[in-house]
Amino acid sequence: QVQLVESGGGLVQPGVSLRLSCVASGPPFGSLAMAWFRQAPGRERELVAGISYYHGSTKTYADSVKGRFTISRDNAKNTVNLQMNSMKPENTAVYYCEADDQMTAAPLDFSNRYEHWGQGTQVTVSS
Repeated sequence: QVQLVESGGGLVQPGVSLRLSCVASGPPFGSLAMAWFRQAPGRERELVAGISYYHGSTKTYADSVKGRFTISRDNAKNTVNLQMNSMKPENTAVYYCEADDQMTAAPLDFSNRYEHWGQGTQVTVSS
């Protein structure tokens, strides 16, 4: 069973940076494809970024965050990170770390492949 614990959320002003982290336990971390999703009030859950298993050589991003957000993984620390720069008010949401432990061949932006998620961390961008 995959267990995921997110951290790093908070209240920030527009334009600043924030880094989210997620520690995974259970299966070997390298075998997990990882992703960050978010859900804002009244809106559907959406993929923010995904990273392939093992070396994380493949990544995907939502169009709205390309060039500002970076997903990375540290297999030695069982951690996936989301570096968020130039934050905007519309980035306000609960951010969830999610994992696919089936080593599927589905695209990283195929939301249904991720069957495990954490409790979420609130990110609020406001002046």
